[in-house]
Amino acid sequence: MRFSVTVLALIALAVPARAELDDEVRCREIGFSKSVESGNLEMFASFIDADARFISGSVSRGPEAISAAWAVFFEPGGPSIKWRPKYVEVLEDGTLALSRGPYRLVARDEDGSETEHWGTFNSVWRLNADGQWRVVFDAGGALPQPPPAEDQALLDQPDSCESG
Repeated sequence: MRFSVTVLALIALAVPARAELDDEVRCREIGFSKSVESGNLEMFASFIDADARFISGSVSRGPEAISAAWAVFFEPGGPSIKWRPKYVEVLEDGTLALSRGPYRLVARDEDGSETEHWGTFNSVWRLNADGQWRVVFDAGGALPQPPPAEDQALLDQPDSCESG
């Protein structure tokens, strides 16, 4: 019995508290979005797991292919996208997490008029051996209308994240 209690205590000390893990993943997700918002393709790629799969109209596999598929967001005059997590859930063992929330995509049409599109993203994060959370799976979908005002407000709320 004493051995079981000791092992459980050591495990509890080794795995950070749930709120701490949730905050780590939340900040990684925000940092991931900020890499696109600031036009930093190299930083963007650093958030992507080597085994990652991003699913949209097709499947992109690995950081290089995913970065190429997202290159349009890093081109001058290209569309912009911003997202923030509304939900973050980390598994009990602290190695896999899901984040989900709204995104806003703004593009210009041929006349130069801006069009705004809203959707929901889903990211699955894996804790790597180097201690960094990286996206393993990412998918999202457009919404037929803008999300509720409280979800839209997430995109403009200040965050307490030091960096991604």
